Amino acid sequence: MVTKKKVNDLSYKIIGYAIDIHKELGPGLLESVYEACFVHLLQKNGHSVKQQNNVKINFKGLELETNLRYDILVDDLIIIELKTVTDIHPVYHAQILSYMMMLKVPKGILINFFCENLFRQGQITFVNKYFSQLPDGE
Repeated sequence: MVTKKKVNDLSYKIIGYAIDIHKELGPGLLESVYEACFVHLLQKNGHSVKQQNNVKINFKGLELETNLRYDILVDDLIIIELKTVTDIHPVYHAQILSYMMMLKVPKGILINFFCENLFRQGQITFVNKYFSQLPDGE
């Protein structure tokens, strides 16, 4: 059963993996480098991983194609959007929130590897109505 606790525990692990990658590789490489490392760590630790898939829109019963493509979806519960940018723009927030709503996942994590301290500056976590509807769990 999916609970808030399960989703929060998974996000804690994901942020830990990001910190490990950042410590090993440092800041400022291409996003694809960090993505390959992330996918490796996630799969190595038994997680289901989907990457670089198009997001479809369900509109009035029709499934419509878009040009939107998420970076990583972990265990069908958390979207990870990777960046290596000097500034986090509001459009990145809208991007991950859109993915979360269209895919009906409860949590998203925006990770920017272009910072010195990933824990303090390099990650933003988002939740939505799908998260608030989950039972608390143990």
